[in-house]
Amino acid sequence: MHRRISLFLAVTAIVLAGLAFTGSVFQTAIVVSEAQAQSESSSVRPPDSAVNIERSAGGSVRPPSNAVGNAPAEPGVQRVRDPLEAQNPTKAGTSLANQGANSASTLWGELRAGEAGTVSIPDQNAATLVQDAGMGWLEWRAKSGPLQKYGGYALAGILIALLIFYLLRGKVRISHGPAGQTIERFKAIERFAHWVLAVSFILLAISGLNLLYGKDYLMPIIGKELFASVTMAGKWVHNNLAWAFMGAIIMVFVMWVRHNLPSMLDVKWFLQGGGLIGSKHPPAKKFNAGQKLIFWSVIILGGSISLSGISLLFPFEAPMFAKTFALLNDTGIGPLVWGEPLPTVLTPLEELMYAQIWHSIVAFAMIFIIVAHIYIGSVGMEGAFDAMGTGHVDRNWAMEHHGLWVAEEEAREGKPHPSAAPAE
Repeated sequence: MHRRISLFLAVTAIVLAGLAFTGSVFQTAIVVSEAQAQSESSSVRPPDSAVNIERSAGGSVRPPSNAVGNAPAEPGVQRVRDPLEAQNPTKAGTSLANQGANSASTLWGELRAGEAGTVSIPDQNAATLVQDAGMGWLEWRAKSGPLQKYGGYALAGILIALLIFYLLRGKVRISHGPAGQTIERFKAIERFAHWVLAVSFILLAISGLNLLYGKDYLMPIIGKELFASVTMAGKWVHNNLAWAFMGAIIMVFVMWVRHNLPSMLDVKWFLQGGGLIGSKHPPAKKFNAGQKLIFWSVIILGGSISLSGISLLFPFEAPMFAKTFALLNDTGIGPLVWGEPLPTVLTPLEELMYAQIWHSIVAFAMIFIIVAHIYIGSVGMEGAFDAMGTGHVDRNWAMEHHGLWVAEEEAREGKPHPSAAPAE
């Protein structure tokens, strides 16, 4: 049995490595193709006199000598400025000339708001001279920011809660003891998809947490050089195992969605605490209500994190938040939740920052769910690991936790269904 498990996991690991390599080649090919297209489109450059940067509201960045007003502080807002005249005529024309509200420092201070202009070069992202929105992004993920602070609290909280639950409840045992007879629960292809999803997610979570916390907590311990090497390796793993993760989500959805549709049995399962509280095990088919909750959480959150991940893998190519915010505003959800309409005009860099923040938030949510799932499937419940380890589970365990499914399977195979260990 142990040899069979080892062989299965070894094959899964090899395939996982192959998927990562294929994803790396695929991503590299797309990046190279985009770089070549960019190079070809910019091969014919306009003359230097034609290359200029203008404010989107019109006019040059440097005001003409006869200007009577300066650029507005924000798009669409007209600001009345002082006449363009030297307030210190004795030093006019020198570097110390005081231009008042029209000084260079005032102009660049306004440009810091991130307003995009127009450029005649192919890369339109260069139209934003100063990208100030990055300060908000930095504050979100800084050491004292919400992501690190509350994400860390929540992660520590779920671990402590599971430890307390284990100390109070202990391992959920097979009430009638092992039957010595097994029943096939998952086929090899189902276990393969599960393990690809599980292993890729764990590696993605570890490398992602390092990107968020590593600089502040790991680098002081192992040093800058080793941290740089570890982080670069983790970045490669994160970028390329993402393809295996997304492929496994699709496989799992196709194979298990019909078993995870809601039913009235789920209500009864929740009312009885799923059998984790007390000794009664509510009846269930192949997947109980708790497993269905995990399934849909992984599918929905995994789909969302995949979309934001693609946006990050291919920057400026797959923006998603401006349209999402517009949809939320149209349905009234945006103003209701945030008190005002969400912004629907975002620069490419703002799109990336929103994608990175959302990617991290959803990742934390998935980590909390998967940690609880790992607990139940390992130390939390006797016999549960066998379902994904060998694919076969003890019949008494199956009868106690998934009695209706056992009845369906044995009826399909034409076998008698003695109630040796009925659900209590």
